[in-house]
Amino acid sequence: MLTSIVAAVVILGVLVIVHEAGHFAMAKRLNVRVLRFSIGYPPKIWSIRRGETEYQIGATPLGGYVRMLGDEVGEDPKSEELEIFINEIGHDLINAARKRGAPLAAGSFEEQVRMVAERLISEGADSGGSKPPAAVGRGLKPEESALVNRMRMGGTFESARAALCENPPPTIIAAFQSRAFPTQRLWKRFAIVLAGPLSNLVFAPILLWIVFMYGVPVLLPIVGSVKQGLPAATAGLRTGDRIVAIDGHRTATWMDFADLVKVSNGAALKLEVERLAGAAPARLSMTITPKREAEKNLVGATVEQWIIGVMPRGDELIKRTDPYHAAINAVLTTGSMMSQLVTGLAGIISGAMPVREALGGPIMIAQLAGREAREGFASVAMFTVMLSIELGLINLLPVPLLDGGHLLFFACEGIRGKPLALRHREMALQVGLFLLVVLMAFVIFNDIARIVQG
Repeated sequence: MLTSIVAAVVILGVLVIVHEAGHFAMAKRLNVRVLRFSIGYPPKIWSIRRGETEYQIGATPLGGYVRMLGDEVGEDPKSEELEIFINEIGHDLINAARKRGAPLAAGSFEEQVRMVAERLISEGADSGGSKPPAAVGRGLKPEESALVNRMRMGGTFESARAALCENPPPTIIAAFQSRAFPTQRLWKRFAIVLAGPLSNLVFAPILLWIVFMYGVPVLLPIVGSVKQGLPAATAGLRTGDRIVAIDGHRTATWMDFADLVKVSNGAALKLEVERLAGAAPARLSMTITPKREAEKNLVGATVEQWIIGVMPRGDELIKRTDPYHAAINAVLTTGSMMSQLVTGLAGIISGAMPVREALGGPIMIAQLAGREAREGFASVAMFTVMLSIELGLINLLPVPLLDGGHLLFFACEGIRGKPLALRHREMALQVGLFLLVVLMAFVIFNDIARIVQG
């Protein structure tokens, strides 16, 4: 149980970091101010501030978020958002002073801003001055100058902040709008939101590339059990037989063999088989016609497959690939997994796939993570790849609160030429929250039911 919990937290933590790092990096690239990068949700366990951003770890591990300036829904900056922005101006002044080696005494954030402002005021600092003030070593930005000048009039940082929130000057509004997320051009907002899911989808082939070079255990095409009454048993295939080729196509792994059977479309297959007979294996040929039966695929859906009725014995070989071919295989494998997952999602939405059979929640993820962790690095990495692709695709669904929901809002804005009304967006977000809560409750109940039913 402990292994399963730790493995699940680590794997989901990595995927959350990858996802949020996509939003974060794109926001930084497009000059949007990022206030907080959090792994996990409150309560806060640990945090540190570097530059413009606070990096935080929360006690609730299954998730994370990137908070940008003005990230809330709304057309104009509210008083609370302006207060946050003025605090950020104060942090900028403190950071600049620290880079200059200013001896800021231990104290509250407000006291440190006051000390920096007093030094700037004593120097007669002004954004239009020709000489950078020594306290910060650079010219003041217009919004910084507005704060310092207000403190020159009012005295304390708290009173200056309150006055600027109540009657913000144009320099404060302009600076806020230049760095806030909601006031960016449509393509910038679209790119920032899209970067999260895309990071998960890009991470998958990168991790697979590493795994393929490290070495992947592959099943050899050696027969374990033979199911009675199915084509393999009827044709005389036995436990221990090694399937060398099918219709002239070499089968180096069990997957090669299984794939050729699945795409046979029911046509008779000519198998080349090696069977131990004394000191040396004997080469046999036999013809088997696959039968169509229901099996579960990668996403747990029951689908009709062509089979012959055999299971692998479990013999494995570590297969390592050179960097070039590992990259090609990583991209092809990612594409194949994405195709299967999209098919599974489409089946859930259309009703063709039983929802209770297909969906799993955090308990199921923990169980699978623990199982893969006991198998080794390659198994954990492959499981992580599958979850990363799922996270990327699910976040692209047009559901409010998911990234896809925000992208849908942006698409409507592009078509209409203006954003959706605030009340409509708020209603959509409330519906999205309700749907996600219901879904989470359902998958947790489904996980518990699976455990109870064995």
